Amino acid sequence: MPMKTVLFAATACVGSLVLLLAQAPSGDPLIEGFRNVEVASVADAIEQLYGQKMYMHHEMRPLFTTKFAGPAVTVLMKKEEHHEGAAASNGMLEAIDNAPAGSVYVMKVEDGADIAGIGGLMATAMRARGLVGAVIDGGLRDTPQIRKIQFPVFSTGIVPSTSVNHYRFAGVNVPINCAGAPVNANDIITADEDGVVVVPRAKAAEILKKAQELDFAEHSTLPLIEKYRSIMQAVAKFGRI
Repeated sequence: MPMKTVLFAATACVGSLVLLLAQAPSGDPLIEGFRNVEVASVADAIEQLYGQKMYMHHEMRPLFTTKFAGPAVTVLMKKEEHHEGAAASNGMLEAIDNAPAGSVYVMKVEDGADIAGIGGLMATAMRARGLVGAVIDGGLRDTPQIRKIQFPVFSTGIVPSTSVNHYRFAGVNVPINCAGAPVNANDIITADEDGVVVVPRAKAAEILKKAQELDFAEHSTLPLIEKYRSIMQAVAKFGRI
């Protein structure tokens, strides 16, 4: 077999292994539960139980269709002009290397709508470490590489810029406000095409139970709408819209 073919096959095997690691079950029944309910139901559950809105604003969108849930590793980047190069950002890279498999990297880039908080190198490292996704209150770049490895990233937009020399690492696993939602380390982040919701860890079990109930009601309503050809009759039975 030609050497080039051998190298390609080895690379493909490594890529498949990394993908399997990133999608491996968390072993935490709460996390598994949130992976199997709709994010909209989670948002509704929190609002109905506690009167709080714990979803991120509408500008937080995925690079491609995805769904994930996992505990948050939070990172804060402060805006500051300097000439120290990448050394000032080492903390955000260390946060990736120290993040447990199955976690979600949640970064606040202060006033960072036009600054890339993540690119292809960081996304590749996150995939290799077994993180299930990243949520960046800031921009994203290197989209071809991130799409190629299929690492799930939510961000507020796509930009070509860099944070180097413009930002400084300010903390890991500290409380942050990410796209309008408060996030603490180890809170559960759940995301799908509808958006991103933050589940406070201390309330996760109650929120999951309520979200599952709401999911059941909605999924039970769908066939009734088709049967009666009336949304009013169907909603009257389950009370879910």
